[in-house]
Amino acid sequence: MADDREQTTEHLDVQPSDDGPVFPLRDLLGFAITQGEGSGVATLDVDDRHINPHGTVHGGVMFVMLDTAMGAATMSVVGEGNWCATLDIHTRYLSPCFGGRLIATATVRKAGRRVVHLDAVVAGDDGREYVAASGVFAVIPAAG
Repeated sequence: MADDREQTTEHLDVQPSDDGPVFPLRDLLGFAITQGEGSGVATLDVDDRHINPHGTVHGGVMFVMLDTAMGAATMSVVGEGNWCATLDIHTRYLSPCFGGRLIATATVRKAGRRVVHLDAVVAGDDGREYVAASGVFAVIPAAG
C-alpha cells in the first residue's frame, strides 16, 4: 500500500518546477517562496486577481502567504523526511493594502520534536506592515 502522504497530482494539469514541489495554489496566486534556516519568505506582486470588491488585497491572499511562509520556515528545521501541518494561526490584520509588492516573512520562535512555534508578518516592500501572525505547526514524523 502506498504511503498516504505521497503527493498525488494525476488529477491536476501541473508539473514540478524549478521553484520547488508541485504547488498549484502558489501558481494560481503567483507568489514565490524562499527558505532559510528557521525562516521562510513568500513574495507576491499584487495584480487584479488579488483585489477584493472593495479595492484592497483580499485577506485570504495574505493569509495564504503567511501560512506558506510559516510552512517553509517549519520545514527548514524538521528532520529529513518529516513534514508539517498547520495547527493554528492567529492573524491580526493591521492595515488595508491597495497594491504593490507583498512580502510574508516567517521566523521560527521555538522548534520542538512535535510542534514548531512561529511569528510572521506581511509587509510591503516599503516596510509597512499589513498583517501580523503567530502560529503553531505540527511536525509529522517520517514514515518508518
